[in-house]
Amino acid sequence: MYIDRVLSGMRPTGSLHLGHYHGVLKNWIRLQHEYECFFFVADWHALTTHYDEPDTIEQHVWDMVIDWLAAGIDPAQATLFIQSRVPEHAELHLLLSMITPISWLERVPTYKDQQEKLSDKDLSTYGFLGYPLLQSADILIYRANRVPVGEDQAPHIEFTREMARRFNHVFGREPGFENKAEAAVKKLGARRAKLYRQLRTKYLEQGDVQALAAARALLDETQNMTLGDRERLFGYIEGGGKVILTEPRTLLTEAAKMPGLDGQKMSKSYNNTISLRENADSVAKKIKTMPTDPARVKRNDPGDPEKCPVWQLHRVYSDDQRKDWVQQGCRSAGIGCLECKQPVIDAVLEEQKPMRERAVKYLHDPSLVRSIIADGCERARKLAQETLRDVREVMGLKYS
Repeated sequence: MYIDRVLSGMRPTGSLHLGHYHGVLKNWIRLQHEYECFFFVADWHALTTHYDEPDTIEQHVWDMVIDWLAAGIDPAQATLFIQSRVPEHAELHLLLSMITPISWLERVPTYKDQQEKLSDKDLSTYGFLGYPLLQSADILIYRANRVPVGEDQAPHIEFTREMARRFNHVFGREPGFENKAEAAVKKLGARRAKLYRQLRTKYLEQGDVQALAAARALLDETQNMTLGDRERLFGYIEGGGKVILTEPRTLLTEAAKMPGLDGQKMSKSYNNTISLRENADSVAKKIKTMPTDPARVKRNDPGDPEKCPVWQLHRVYSDDQRKDWVQQGCRSAGIGCLECKQPVIDAVLEEQKPMRERAVKYLHDPSLVRSIIADGCERARKLAQETLRDVREVMGLKYS
């Protein structure tokens, strides 16, 4: 089992904004130094809701990847790839669909939510109904066991866990499983085998989840074990069959705290964004023309920062001393609105500066981006093929 593999993806929406940076990319940058990370462009997922806009997808993909690199995602630390360039995702999606109850798909919370939000589109398609299963295939094909998501996406990870359990239950019962598992236990060595049996008994007889975790850790630490034996022993702990697909765990991320220029959540649909690599003059102009507390009609009118969208940006970018300056200055009319906005302008430009600098070489030589993605797709596909080989075998599709 791969104990430290993270998988996460984003739909290609073109150039990213600061909301994406604070909500997703900053977390990815941290994770790439802690885990084996796979970050992918979910271009097939884009088609589930925007199948009628194919002309924009390719350019959106490259724009987004450049933004990832500009933000600090390091291809030497993480694997970057495009979903549709690894066709094993689609094959696993198809194979999982053979055992997926339709009711499981219909009960995913975002299914009806998205239909209501995108009521102008015809989403009565199989692709839209099945997109949670495609998400599951994206995760399970890499046996990733950590997936960073916000609370709203947690049900998708639980759905994926259920799919892994169902698949392992249906197809993990290989002939002579218990005998093979017992043979694998003996290969652990006398001391480890004894401990494994004790932990397995405690879990099966007493439901001791700590014993389950300890047994899994024991297997993770054991060297010189074949993948087949490892998978059998993971399944044998729980009294089940061979573990073919790994159940992922949710890495909950904090909700994005990046407000837009109008105080609402930063979103292209609200037309209130600042792009990651936006021109400095444009950034300054946008912030200078932001609305402020309506009570401050004149320079000497006192205001309330809680009613001002600029204050929301100070909460992201300013330290406590600066926040106190804003609170006191606004409420006493000691500072004007333009004066209040300038530190935010300076902070945003400072944040964007290294992003613009990193992006230069990729904008001047697009072949660098293509090469990074080609290498990432090759690495991703090797792993995906290993998983699919095991899946085909247990489903009777080996043909060798």
